[in-house]
Amino acid sequence: MNHSPILQWTATAVTLLGAILTAAALDPWNVYCLNAGSALWLIWAWRVRSRSLIVVNAGLVLIYMAGLVRAFFA
Repeated sequence: MNHSPILQWTATAVTLLGAILTAAALDPWNVYCLNAGSALWLIWAWRVRSRSLIVVNAGLVLIYMAGLVRAFFA
């Protein structure tokens, strides 16, 4: 069964780019990438029905989105 390695590797690359942008203090681009990476991982986790990855990535998406809302509307 193929679980879309392209989706996995894209999610990995986007998440790592977010980490690089965080290390370079490039806000808010780092949060955009980390949120996109978590969303891609969430899609993959949903496809393979991995509950632990669904929970962690759904949590990360919510945390990153809350941070973005706070940053733009506070």
